[in-house]
Amino acid sequence: MNALHMLTDKISTKKGATITLIIWILVMIGISAGPKLADYKATNFQSLPDDAQSILAEKELTKYFPNDKGTPGIFVFHNPDGVLVQEDVNTIIQGILDENIEGIDEIVDVTALPPHATASFLSEDQTTMIVPMSLKAGLGSSNYAEINDQTTEIGTSIAKNLSTDFYITGPAGIAGDTTKLFESADFKLLLVTVVIILVLLIVIYRSPLLAIIPLLATAIVYQVVNQSTAILGMFGLEINNATTSIMSILLFAAVIDYSLFVFSRYREELYRYEDKYEAMKMAMRATAAPVLFAGGTVFAAMLILFFADFRDYQNFAPVFGLAMFIIMIASVTLVPALFSLVGRKAFWPKVPKYGETTELKHGIWSPIAKFVTSKPGLAGGAVALIMLITAVNVFNLEFEFNSVKNFPEDLPSRVGFEIVEEKFNKGDLAQTTALIKGDQLTADDVQEVADYFTENKTINSARLSGITEDRTKAKITLSLAENPYSTEAIEFLDEFRATNDSFTLENGSTVEILYGGTTAKLADELSINRGDIKKIVILETILIFVLLLFLTRSIKMPIYMMATILLSFVSALGLGIFLVDGLFEYDAVSTRVPVYAFIFLIALGIDYNIILVSRFLEERKSANVKTALEIAITNTGGVISSAGVILAATFAALMTMPITDLFIFGFIVALGILIDTFLVRGMLLPSLILFFEKDKKS
Repeated sequence: MNALHMLTDKISTKKGATITLIIWILVMIGISAGPKLADYKATNFQSLPDDAQSILAEKELTKYFPNDKGTPGIFVFHNPDGVLVQEDVNTIIQGILDENIEGIDEIVDVTALPPHATASFLSEDQTTMIVPMSLKAGLGSSNYAEINDQTTEIGTSIAKNLSTDFYITGPAGIAGDTTKLFESADFKLLLVTVVIILVLLIVIYRSPLLAIIPLLATAIVYQVVNQSTAILGMFGLEINNATTSIMSILLFAAVIDYSLFVFSRYREELYRYEDKYEAMKMAMRATAAPVLFAGGTVFAAMLILFFADFRDYQNFAPVFGLAMFIIMIASVTLVPALFSLVGRKAFWPKVPKYGETTELKHGIWSPIAKFVTSKPGLAGGAVALIMLITAVNVFNLEFEFNSVKNFPEDLPSRVGFEIVEEKFNKGDLAQTTALIKGDQLTADDVQEVADYFTENKTINSARLSGITEDRTKAKITLSLAENPYSTEAIEFLDEFRATNDSFTLENGSTVEILYGGTTAKLADELSINRGDIKKIVILETILIFVLLLFLTRSIKMPIYMMATILLSFVSALGLGIFLVDGLFEYDAVSTRVPVYAFIFLIALGIDYNIILVSRFLEERKSANVKTALEIAITNTGGVISSAGVILAATFAALMTMPITDLFIFGFIVALGILIDTFLVRGMLLPSLILFFEKDKKS
């Protein structure tokens, strides 16, 4: 603690503040000359661990049945008004071929196929045709977007004069559209976030500089974090697009939050000390440890994600951990340096004047503090009842596995996908591949396995797709009767492969069976995600509880703090899934949403409990429990509620993203932060403290 005070004391001088600001600016400029984050983002990020069943099957299938083609895609030709004209399809394809678009490897020539083969690409009602294509191997996602744009422009311009609509879907089309979505959405997200924070800071504090200073600090930290993350990418870290989008929100939220805690206490001290640097020195002595501890709790919570099996969560750990580490340093160096240099002017037009006795108006928090401390049973009981009722709705949680449903409804790859989904056998949207491993396999042996598969009503078809030259491996392509992205299909395949990992042929020999494909991957995702949820909840709870033991030097206090924050999370999740269904008609969420929400609501929510309890323990040294708690609620209420509103609005900025996962995640976290800020921190936690903490007898 002495070392921290020595650091903040030096920064809280004119010379120290100036040097600190110069160092941060030099670091920002210097690191900006390094690699760019955009160069290391991966759209086709492998979410499953390498030892997942479906990934092992995919590796073996690639090994024994290599395909030197690149990413597959589908051209979709659709006449919404009636029967599709085959000549229209030929005209559009020929127009695309004539342009010799760099990157397209192959387009199936449907004109060269016999009539019965062509019919397999045509829908039953004759309105739609799908034509497989593939891009060259080794291309990146940015190339997909470029190729899609060129192809779509040519195809749609020709189609305008015909009675046919043209779309590109499949893995190539979806990957290209995903890249474009994130590129445009990240800039929009950044802009919306800045505007929201700026407006709220000005409205709440009515001081232009109080809005600009935290945003200036955030801009510097943002650039340093982005470039530092790019360096991680340069050294081999594969970075998921969603990770960087959420990271930017975390960064803005945390820096603004900690800035509010610093300048709120700084304002108090400016009434007590005439010298602005001395006021900052005393403010940082009171707030540096709680702010650093709050940031350290978030930092440690992010590192827990290293223990997850799902690679999306693992990817968060180094990126978010690095971001929080830099944010923590900035909170006790850059932020106080900026406020010290500006001084009282930062609060203009309501400048704190030295010696005034009517220091601060606490608004609604003074009467709330009196109400809670005088009637803790009523205040705490009412809040607990509301939260328990909303928490019950978590039992209605349902998951959505179709990633295409995450995208805007008018996105070309989604439109094309849904046309194929409607017009063709649903199982063909994403087929499952079974790898058969045995000795001296014949076509009849493999057909015997295929016939066994089709005895199950949930499997629509099973056909032999190939046998290796040494006749030890074969593959069967399966089409399910259910939508391969549906919960029913996923649960079916998960159970089916568990009970059918081998098969005994009529000749007495036994073959081993592995299952690959989209549905198999989703089955693994569901299973691994369930395990990760339990693991993360347990580890995060234990970790934060232990950290709180060190902070509070108490066993009971961390129990109150963790119990309330866990109840807050379950309440937010239950109420959130009810509201996103009722308000936005999302009746299911991604498996990632509950984990993301837990991480952020627990890690960030505990910050507010730490700020309240730290002030309570500070006041407890000279006052009884009731008085200390009333002072703590009154003095921290304004800054925490302001910070909570801004934090919630910052996460709500994710609702501008055209990705459903991020929209729902942003909504639930924003809702949870408001619940925690006004109900948990303001009423429930203080009520518990009053019930169980007793004054020591003298």
